[in-house]
Amino acid sequence: MLEVRNLSIGYRNGRHTVCIASGIDARIDDGRLCCLTGRNGTGKSTLLRTLAGLLPPLDGSVAVGCCQSPCTDMTKAGNKEKSHMVSIVLTGHPDIGLLKVRDVVSFGRIPYSGILGALSAQDKDAVDKAIELTGIKDLASKDIDCLSDGEYQKVMIAKALAQETPVILLDEPSAFLDWTSNHELMNLLARLSHEQSKTILLSSHDLDIIKGRADVYWNMERTNDSSTLKQTDSLPCDYI
Repeated sequence: MLEVRNLSIGYRNGRHTVCIASGIDARIDDGRLCCLTGRNGTGKSTLLRTLAGLLPPLDGSVAVGCCQSPCTDMTKAGNKEKSHMVSIVLTGHPDIGLLKVRDVVSFGRIPYSGILGALSAQDKDAVDKAIELTGIKDLASKDIDCLSDGEYQKVMIAKALAQETPVILLDEPSAFLDWTSNHELMNLLARLSHEQSKTILLSSHDLDIIKGRADVYWNMERTNDSSTLKQTDSLPCDYI
């Protein structure tokens, strides 16, 4: 599960602290797919990066756990511990060179093997399972730069699955995808959350894609000088 308590997010610019959102209290249980909505500039990407441990919170706490292990306080955990609890798929299509799809998925095992470490039998099994779950076995030997946007996004999700974290975060995973690829991606995420007991949180602006698939909705709302978050089981009207 993923739980935040009295969380404030933002960034520090020299001696000044810029608070983007505050007073965030919310929770997602195991096996649930949550969609993060909100207008541009309300802090969705900043929230995801904070939950992943890429940005320090200004205040409050982030706890991650699963049914097999106790909760971890992400605000106090080290980088290695964080990488075992949360994986994140960011928006964009970076140039990662002439690599095969299987090589990219294998990067998800770096928290266990190290960047120069050889893959163990357990690592290879995790990579194989991630490739199978995302339905990209026919792409495994292809060059990563030859894929369509939809195929590339599935590879990034497979890499996150290979990391074997209880929580997966995705920042606008349907950006740049066509209608068919969007629906395939959302069906995949819903299936992974329910069948693999993953806690999956994704941000999206697309009402047609997320409606009826997400179990929980987090809506970022702007109030005065900062934003806050409301959790609901139904799609917010002002999701954009």
